[in-house]
Amino acid sequence: RNIPNWLKSARDFVYGNDFGGSDETVLTRLFDNPIMVYDWPHEIKAFYMKRNPEDPRFARGVDVLAPEGYGEIVGGGERETSEEWLVEKIQEHKLPMDVFQWYLDLRRYGSVPHAGFGLGLERLVAWVCKLDHVRETIPFPRYYGRLEP
Repeated sequence: RNIPNWLKSARDFVYGNDFGGSDETVLTRLFDNPIMVYDWPHEIKAFYMKRNPEDPRFARGVDVLAPEGYGEIVGGGERETSEEWLVEKIQEHKLPMDVFQWYLDLRRYGSVPHAGFGLGLERLVAWVCKLDHVRETIPFPRYYGRLEP
């Protein structure tokens, strides 16, 4: 919950702010192995991320960052199961309630504790293959003059 001095000397990190790509690059160049970043402030995570019941200032989420500057390869966390809590968070984030009605219905008609994650396949491949840029891993790239595979 405190930023170590050795990390502060690498970059002007401010606890409570989310990481951008350049922040991840600085952080991951300091390690030879993947690192896990957890105990994110709840306010900066997605509305559906469950709060840590032991300390509600934090979300039950994690990001896995690949070393050598490759950045985030996995992001995940436990999902909120309380419909009332989700309604409050949707309103807090000023999101349109009608768009999320289906999501709220999932909780209204029964939900179980669950979690999810996303794997950045291209970043994972870039890291494993030691490629210079993630765009080298895209199977069907799109760019100016080429919009179809």
